[in-house]
Amino acid sequence: MHLIRRSLALLLLILLGAVALPAHAGITDAPGDQLQVTVITYGPGDTYWERFGHIAIELRDTRDGQAISFNYGVFDFDEKGFLLNFARGRMHYLMDAEPTDDDTAWYVQAGRSITRQRLAFTPEQAAALRDFLLWNLRPGNARYDYDYYVDNCSTRVRDALDKALGGLLKATLTKRPGSMTFRQQTNRLMSAQPWLMLLLDFGLGPYADQPLTGWQESFIPMVLQHELRSVKVPDGRGGEQPLVVDEREVSPNRVQVPPPQAPDLRGPLGVAGATIALLLILARRRAPVMFAVLGTLWLSLAGLAGLLMLGLWTLTSHHSAWANANLLLFNPFALALIPAVWRAVHLRPARKWEDLLLIGQLLAGLAALALHLLPGVVQQNQPWLLLGLPLWLALAWSLRAARGAPTGVA
Repeated sequence: MHLIRRSLALLLLILLGAVALPAHAGITDAPGDQLQVTVITYGPGDTYWERFGHIAIELRDTRDGQAISFNYGVFDFDEKGFLLNFARGRMHYLMDAEPTDDDTAWYVQAGRSITRQRLAFTPEQAAALRDFLLWNLRPGNARYDYDYYVDNCSTRVRDALDKALGGLLKATLTKRPGSMTFRQQTNRLMSAQPWLMLLLDFGLGPYADQPLTGWQESFIPMVLQHELRSVKVPDGRGGEQPLVVDEREVSPNRVQVPPPQAPDLRGPLGVAGATIALLLILARRRAPVMFAVLGTLWLSLAGLAGLLMLGLWTLTSHHSAWANANLLLFNPFALALIPAVWRAVHLRPARKWEDLLLIGQLLAGLAALALHLLPGVVQQNQPWLLLGLPLWLALAWSLRAARGAPTGVA
């Protein structure tokens, strides 16, 4: 793959430089007191996979000026089985490295902000970080199993820094409460693509609503950038100093910036649920065919959504989608009720098993509501309760009302 070849070529050039010019070996052979460690954070981009931002570690030889950026955000569409692995939640990402000027030039052109944070690493810590990053860049070590929330380009940078700092970073950030959950951060960052945001919110289970620490929430590059400011390290004189000794934005953001808070989906989805439910009730008497079309559309979407959630839970490694309580409102059994909707147009009664299925679905909806109201329940799916419950109630009432309507009603 060309991405692996590029990393190998850069590693080879670094190593060859160390052999050919031992006096000016660059970062490979530079003593620790000549290495400068900087974290570079790139703001969100326009494309959906760029909305979470990006981050890298720069090592600079202060003697000869060589600066290399190491990052963990490379994936390859040409990888065999990439799309299948993506669907199954078994994505493979790569570590990459390239000269900082080449790396940052692309982000400047894309209009994404670039912020540099120079860190107060001791010579021993800087050398340890350099050795680890070069080891990680080797062919057998560069690939890793990607996870959206716990193993991504930001957590890998965080972990590399923590390793060099002897665990100090984790010890500090674990004590700090996070400001948002996985779900809230996802909705906030994806709000520029509303349909994708809704799809992600719908598919996330209770895992996405657990309270986070500053360490966990640092899966977002911009959060890690913020959290690094709170870390103190020994100053070598018995006291402490900030880990970040210098921070500056070297390129401003020229693309749409995510909002500071996640949008509240309860209002829009609640209005949508009430509106469609009212349309179902009105159409049952005045436009039976429209009622059947609306009912079929709702049951089809609910059934297909249920199949998707069930597949994510049982067939994939997307653990953030497991045990999704939305399955109580959106499940594959909805597809079996489509014939009952069309029979209602002709005032034909539902079959007994369809009545039982509808009653079971209403009970499932009440269970979803009760589950949400119970203390200690984690999943925050109020918007989808507000969408689904009115529709099921309207559909149940309409089917029962159609059965008892006079024969002359069309």
